[in-house]
Amino acid sequence: MSDYNLVLSAGAINREYWRDIWKFRELMYVLAWRDVAIRYKQTIIGIAWVLLQPVLTMLVFTFIFSKIAKLPTEGETPYALMVYSGILPWQLFSGSLLGASGSLVANANLISKVYFPRMIIPFSSMVVSLIDFLVSLVILLGLMVWYRFVPDWKILTLPLFVAMAILASIGPGLLIAALNIKYRDFRYVIPFVTQFGLYLSPIGFSSKLVPEKWQIIYALNPMVGVIDGFRWAILTDVGAFPWMSVVIGASVVLVLMFEGVRRFRATERGFADLI
Repeated sequence: MSDYNLVLSAGAINREYWRDIWKFRELMYVLAWRDVAIRYKQTIIGIAWVLLQPVLTMLVFTFIFSKIAKLPTEGETPYALMVYSGILPWQLFSGSLLGASGSLVANANLISKVYFPRMIIPFSSMVVSLIDFLVSLVILLGLMVWYRFVPDWKILTLPLFVAMAILASIGPGLLIAALNIKYRDFRYVIPFVTQFGLYLSPIGFSSKLVPEKWQIIYALNPMVGVIDGFRWAILTDVGAFPWMSVVIGASVVLVLMFEGVRRFRATERGFADLI
């Protein structure tokens, strides 16, 4: 940013906003690195919790849905592996959403002192969840070795569904971050909503168990398409590509992103006064 000259003029911020995000990318890298360092540097508990949280969730869901509810798995896939392949994208989504929603309040001092596109802050906060996701992939690899499960060529499409999970969190994350500046009660509501969504999404069970007449409505939850696509990419016994849930989910993601960005930009100018 050393060769960047900031010129303030009427309407310039709106015209140059997305270009400014690119020009201030180094700030986003610094903020992201700070958040990652706080979580991982000189700590064992932080790394251990990243690994233990999805594993414990997998064990609980496997016991409840497989042993007690006696729900079927996807084809011949071990139930624990099916559950874990649903937990990974969900935690990426929920972690990104929670991080983005509280990021502006957590960086109040920075917002009130200098100019930069405020959208950089929610974006940088999502990097921590992506790092957590990459660390948690170690457990997935371990499960594949344990069950002697070898994925096929579809594993190459996995980054597409990882990106879809992140994009699914951007719209709601920006919207809630903007609302959280004015209404601080949202910081108590969002953890409850994400916990509730954990059970509404097909994590402990296959989405194929949802009655056919409700499939379209159920697919309006964008994480249904993400999880279905994630499992399709990893597992070999899930059948055909889940076109309906992925297409509907991607459409909902785009609508949420548009609305989130629109709302964020409409209220961004007053953040420094409200915070």
